[in-house]
Amino acid sequence: MLEGKRLDKDVPIPLYFQLEKLILEEIECGNYPVGSTIPTEKELSEIFDISRTTVRQAISDLVREEHLYRIKSKGTFVSHPKLNQGFIQSIRSFNDDVISAGRVPSTQVLDFRVIELEPEIAPLMDRPEGSKTIYLYRKRMADGEPIVRVETYLPYEECGFVMDHDLNKESLYEVLATHSNTQITHMVRVCEARAADGEDESVLGLKRGRPIHYFQSMGYNRNRKLLELSIARYRGDQSRFRVEVNRE
Repeated sequence: MLEGKRLDKDVPIPLYFQLEKLILEEIECGNYPVGSTIPTEKELSEIFDISRTTVRQAISDLVREEHLYRIKSKGTFVSHPKLNQGFIQSIRSFNDDVISAGRVPSTQVLDFRVIELEPEIAPLMDRPEGSKTIYLYRKRMADGEPIVRVETYLPYEECGFVMDHDLNKESLYEVLATHSNTQITHMVRVCEARAADGEDESVLGLKRGRPIHYFQSMGYNRNRKLLELSIARYRGDQSRFRVEVNRE
């Protein structure tokens, strides 16, 4: 705990910055688990013999960086760490990213049926309007907390066998990989920032207007035939995306 810790007032490192680092260290070592409260501004001021203005700056920085969050009249709490999503540069599942973060993944299928391809989606899939298509709508979670909602379109002609699987429990990519001609081997993703809408508020519990990461993903088989179109909306406060690039 922070009691017993000290700030070094003889070095040219700002006290608020030292306090931020101490709080982060205590979070990382488990002394302040997710959802727990940290000491109040007054308590921190007394523990470290510093002004409340200095404490307030440290806490504000940690809230802005989303390590902490405030609830009016209740206190300041430890946030869930953001998920480091690796799928942006590789074909990997949401479950893999959640498990690598030490959390428990789960999926809720909100809709799963065969539809006729809508006019606005048909050009994206390079298929005729009205084509028989599988529509899959899922909410993906970490430790029961909603992270992303994703709508997926698959051509029924090639992927009809998917309808026989329970995608609350099974990975879509693993199911598709059971047939050599539907295994996804190549992916194109487009990402942009958007504001949360009413559906995001309802499904993800994210206030309307808050930032989300919007992804449009197109998956191809080994013959470069487009088989999957997914439109995903990730909570901006729960996810970050890591990309590695190399000079050719």
